[in-house]
Amino acid sequence: MSTPEHNTPQHKTGSGFGARSTAADVLAGIDLTGQLAVVTGGYSGLGLETTRALAGAGARVVVPARRLDVAAAAVSDIPGAEVDELDLGDLDSVRAFADRFLASGRGIDLMINSAGVMACPETRVGPGWEAQFATNHLGHYALVNRLRPALPESGARIVSVSSRGHQLSAIRWDDPHFTRGYDKWQAYGQAKTANALFAVQLDLLGRGAGVRAFSVHPGEINTALVRHVSEQERIAAGWVDAEGNWSPGFKTPEQGAASQVWAATSPQLAGLGGVYCEDCDIAEPAAPAAPGTIGAASGELDADALTSGVRPHATDPEQAARLWELSAALTGVDAFAPTS
Repeated sequence: MSTPEHNTPQHKTGSGFGARSTAADVLAGIDLTGQLAVVTGGYSGLGLETTRALAGAGARVVVPARRLDVAAAAVSDIPGAEVDELDLGDLDSVRAFADRFLASGRGIDLMINSAGVMACPETRVGPGWEAQFATNHLGHYALVNRLRPALPESGARIVSVSSRGHQLSAIRWDDPHFTRGYDKWQAYGQAKTANALFAVQLDLLGRGAGVRAFSVHPGEINTALVRHVSEQERIAAGWVDAEGNWSPGFKTPEQGAASQVWAATSPQLAGLGGVYCEDCDIAEPAAPAAPGTIGAASGELDADALTSGVRPHATDPEQAARLWELSAALTGVDAFAPTS
């Protein structure tokens, strides 16, 4: 399979879908019978809706899960869904899951990296890594690389779930693990930037072998992801009012799952890749502005700094290549050789 001569433009395609489209809407008329999908975090929130939608279209869905019993109960009523143990913050667990999957001899047609944490208190995993960067990015980086033998040359799509939160921070090259002071929102922003950059470089390295990658902002949704955000913070960010009512701008889980399902399955994206998507379309570059900042002293979210579209620091190919090199060095795995 030849390597395209140019990258996919970061501009809308006119998909016909939008912010209120659901996963069922974007899958209408698409038959995934015979295909296998891996959905991390596929047993709660957006991940569960993603599992339900893909299975409903005929796919077999493997759901890696840290809480195996909870996951099994959550997907028990979804025909075609199965669970296996995986802790993205533990590279030994990532290796063990990948080894078990590869031993099954099955191939992966679709992979959606939906699991993640947001704005958690300072937490260290592995060799002292900051938990949001480690779980949201490094764990998924290692997982995809270890599963490389299961990605068929006939074509595979990998979706990295990013967020508008990427606008809060570029990669902090001098201190990615926040060893000199922790800010939960900057840490989240860096992790979401990493998710977007991962898709940029993965698509570059994998497209010659039929692997295409996308990153996605699913939208604002009330799920368990917000569990570390206090009521006061939610009000200050405009997510809820003083009575606790959620903003009407928030999506339902079915709507929130739509963009990642669209990126994973849409025939409109055939031959494309390496771009950031939102509202079931390729996103436009964000309006010119400095990347959003937050109060380092208070750790408060500056919600007004977040706009639609994607900031240049999350799509820059040089930053993407540098992040890949850092990730390979930290995790000790790099299964994608550069294409010629």
